[in-house]
Amino acid sequence: MTDSLERAIEKIKQAGAGIALARIHRGVEKESLRIHLNGSIAQTAHPQVLGSALTHPHITTDYSEALLELVTPVCNSVSDILQSLNSIHQFVTKHIEPEYLWAASMPCLLHGEESIPIAHYGTSNIGQMKHVYRRGLGYRYGKTMQSIAGIHFNFSLDDTFWKEWRIINRSTDKLADFKSACYFSLLRNFYRVLWAVLYLYGASPAVCKTFVSNQKHSLEDFGHGTFYLPYSTSLRMGNMGYQSDVQSKISIGLDDVEGYCQSLLRATQTAYPQYQEIGIKEKGGYRQLNANLLQIENEYYAPARPKRVARSGEKPTNALMERGVEYIEIRSIDLNPFLPSGIDETGIRFLEVLLIGCLLEDSPSMPTKEMNELRSIEAQVVSHGRKLPPIILSNHGRKSIKEAGSDLIAKLMPIAQLLDNYEDSGYQNALNLQQEKFENPELTPSARILNNMREQDISFFQFALQKSAEHHQFFQQNELPPKEHQKFINEANNSIHCQKVLEAADVGSFEEFLEQYFYS
Repeated sequence: MTDSLERAIEKIKQAGAGIALARIHRGVEKESLRIHLNGSIAQTAHPQVLGSALTHPHITTDYSEALLELVTPVCNSVSDILQSLNSIHQFVTKHIEPEYLWAASMPCLLHGEESIPIAHYGTSNIGQMKHVYRRGLGYRYGKTMQSIAGIHFNFSLDDTFWKEWRIINRSTDKLADFKSACYFSLLRNFYRVLWAVLYLYGASPAVCKTFVSNQKHSLEDFGHGTFYLPYSTSLRMGNMGYQSDVQSKISIGLDDVEGYCQSLLRATQTAYPQYQEIGIKEKGGYRQLNANLLQIENEYYAPARPKRVARSGEKPTNALMERGVEYIEIRSIDLNPFLPSGIDETGIRFLEVLLIGCLLEDSPSMPTKEMNELRSIEAQVVSHGRKLPPIILSNHGRKSIKEAGSDLIAKLMPIAQLLDNYEDSGYQNALNLQQEKFENPELTPSARILNNMREQDISFFQFALQKSAEHHQFFQQNELPPKEHQKFINEANNSIHCQKVLEAADVGSFEEFLEQYFYS
């Protein structure tokens, strides 16, 4: 354990702040494609019984009309968040029949880009903006990339801890400023350990051939209509997933809120020739919101983001600059196809210990050279993470993933022990289970997927379809209690009403709305 982390834990113990540290607030946003029983992407509209994708707090869509996004409320325990995620799945599964939810991150059977329907959000100006933004993503990056699914994990600590941590650190900053600075420290350190997340949570080592149709790639032929890399962990997080050559040239500041927001704003205000060629309008309407490097701030594909819940019509950067960082969003988690909800207790608890470790350890500024080195390591872990020479940066030279992983677990164990002193225990067990994956790569989700495919002599498509059917049956057999089911029905009906209210309240044209949003 590093001296800085050891000192931080000791100070927390001496101040009696451990119970406050354990008051973790967490949330999950889980994306899943709706599919037909034959495994092709659903062409149906977002089911009305699920409510309005624009205004429903827990059931919405991402890029595609078929790409559902299930959003838990903020929960104060791991058991609560898993129960919430399961409940949403139970409701959705019941009401999308005869369709299934695709169990994997990499998409199902695709029939070209035209088979991927862009999400619609109604006639309100904000709804139109969300749709046009997605049209722009399709022109810029291709619809196929936008059909990839993942899990976003949202993490924050209670203000009772922040007040005590500020006293421990003898800070005189306003609480909001102190929290923001600490969250950015966490963010920088998270990038330094992202390799571990890609290795442990990577669950996309293979794709259907339809995903890479007419694309150049370096994948190998697995057979059965499948391409793969033998030791890959997360193709989703590689250059055929959420990566962009254009975005890789954007330098985003990670020192503080102001630098981060200003660098994002510059990207949303800088015209890019390639996007200018696409054009903004056509006869049928808008092609994209604008021709800048980023249409809006959320277009930036980062493995993790500082976040603040924005008010209606408020830019994310304005919310951050005015009120500070509220939570950290981790966006580098693949759906684990062996788990009905895509993630489990072990996965959540390890993330929480890891993020607390990132917060408490010293976090120097991250120069461009270091960020580039880290990106190179991430790319190697994505492509060959289960069989690599020593590549992980450390103070004592480069280490193998096994060595660096064991060091990471040892460093984090005192945090797990501290958290396990309180009611919601299980953190040490979570670390031990991840330690086993560092010692034996065959236990990782990516290896298990390929081994399962080999043992059954089946394609990635057949494997994922099989798991999708199993998960569908699991949620069918565990129906919601009538009262909870009615609660979801009421939420769906209320969301439809809220969308109609928004549409009726609109004043001015869509062009005027965009002018006000971008320039007011």
